[in-house]
Amino acid sequence: MRAALCLAVLASAACSPSKLAYGQVKSAMMDAGLSEANSACMAERMTDRLTLGQLQKLKQLKGEKRNLADYVVAVRRVGDAEAIKVTATSAALCASGLASEKR
Repeated sequence: MRAALCLAVLASAACSPSKLAYGQVKSAMMDAGLSEANSACMAERMTDRLTLGQLQKLKQLKGEKRNLADYVVAVRRVGDAEAIKVTATSAALCASGLASEKR
C-alpha cells in the first residue's frame, strides 16, 4: 500500500502543473487567432517556462483574430517581463521552424 502511494506521488510530480495546462494554453492561443501549429508549438514552450499564474494572465488575451506579432504586442499589455520574453522568443522560434517543438 505504501509503495503504491509513493508511486502515485512520484507520478504526479513528474507531470508539472504547467504541463497539465498545455491544452488550455493552446486553445486560448487559437481563440486569440493563432494557427493550430503555432499555438501547439508556443504552448509547449510556454508551459515549460512560465508559472501557472503567468499562464492564467495570458489566457485572458481574447479578442479579434491576431497574427504572431499582434499576439506579442497584446502580451506586452500584461506587463510581465518574463512572459513577454518567453512569448516573443517562442513566437520567433516557432514561426521560423527553429523550435524543437515544431519539428
